[in-house]
Order: sequence, then C-alpha cells, then structure tokens
Amino acid sequence: MMDRNMLLSSAAAEIVLAGKKTIALTGAGISVASGIPAFRGMGGLWEKYDPEEYATIEAFHKDPAKVWQMLKEFKEVIEKARPNPAHLALAKLEQLGYLRAIITQNVDGLHQEAGNTNVIEFHGNNRQVVCLKCGSKYPSKNLVLEKLPPSCACGGVLKPDAVFFGEPIPWEALSRSHSEAQSCHVVLVIGTSAVVEPAASIPYIARRAGAKIIEVNPERALSADIFLRGPAEEIMPMLVEEVARISA
Repeated sequence: MMDRNMLLSSAAAEIVLAGKKTIALTGAGISVASGIPAFRGMGGLWEKYDPEEYATIEAFHKDPAKVWQMLKEFKEVIEKARPNPAHLALAKLEQLGYLRAIITQNVDGLHQEAGNTNVIEFHGNNRQVVCLKCGSKYPSKNLVLEKLPPSCACGGVLKPDAVFFGEPIPWEALSRSHSEAQSCHVVLVIGTSAVVEPAASIPYIARRAGAKIIEVNPERALSADIFLRGPAEEIMPMLVEEVARISA
C-alpha cells in the first residue's frame, strides 16, 4: 500500500505543480490524530450525545445549560489539541506557494495554528464565544465554566461562535468558498466524505470549472482523479515532501 501511495503521491504532486492554484477541503478526519474525535462513527461525539438534544440551535435556546455540559467537554478536547503532521503539511504547502486556501468544516482552529493564513470556516470556530444578547465575542479559553451556561457582562447567554444544526452557514464563507472552487485548478479533499452540504458541492463546482480532484481518506468517498488511501497525518506529509522535492 505504501509503495502504491508513494507512486500516487508523485502523480498527485505533479498535478499540484502543474496547477496554478490549489485549494483544500478538510473535514473531521484531518483532526483525529490531534485527539479530536469525529462526530460521527464509532467513538464519535454523537455516540455519547444525541445531536437532536445537544447540537441544534433549538436545543441550545431551550436549555443552554444542558447543551453546555457537552460543550464544556468538547472545549477541553479542543484546547488540548495541537496541529498534527497533516495540518503542518498544508501549512508547508502554502509556504511553498502552491496552496491558496483551505475550506474547512472543522471548528478547532488547528489550520490557523499550524500556519495557514487563508482559512474559510463553514461552521465557525469553537475557540471563541459570542453573546446572544449583545453580540460581544470572547476567547473560549478565558471562560470559567463553574456555572452553566456562561454569561456575558451584559447578562446574555454565551454560545460558541460555531454553527449549530438549524443555523445557516455564514454567507461570507459560502461566497468565498464558491469563488475559490470556481477559480482553482486542483482540490485536495482531506478527511471528509464530502456528503454534507455545502461542503459536498465544492469538488463538483471545481470539477465543472476544469479542476482536478485529489482525495486523501481511509476509504474512497469521491470520484477523484487520484485517491490516496490512508490517514491524513501519514499521506499529507508524503505528498507535500514530493511537491517540495520535484519543485526544488
């Protein structure tokens, strides 16, 4: 498998080098090696917490203290997480001049921590909270969660600045992501099955505009031009090292 992936990595690297603009679409799979479990599947957060009870905006408005019990646990996981080799590889690909943007479904902020500068977050970011009353925002790490739900100085309830089920994707994120997809030459799809909208549309928007698709996943999810099977933290450093080697 490794020899096959090495050959495919060389082919994928050639595609990245031939394209003038590469973007990445990332999902939960890229952050598993950082200690953040995927929401779905075995060991996922939704095995422990029913998303209907804990992840909808209606549930939050109905009983924010209950939802914050889950959010407190998730906050602790995110604050311990650090970028893994897949995040660092994407940062290096940007430094090499071949990656223009990352479109992510993740809320952990690890792409920015790794060093990527143009990150479009479909679902917001759990590293800050927003007051539902006055709109003020604060870093999540400064929250003291002895009393739930946490509240703003104005008395309003604080909510993670992330998109809950039932909330719209930020318009700016949608607009920017579609613009990036329509103008890119290569899309790296990493750690996501890309079946949930709006992420699901990105590879197809790009393909209709003539872009090549490179998929990095444990199991094939798309009809990609090149499929690299395996965990992102193993495959992405191999791919980026090959880009650096060929371009040197």
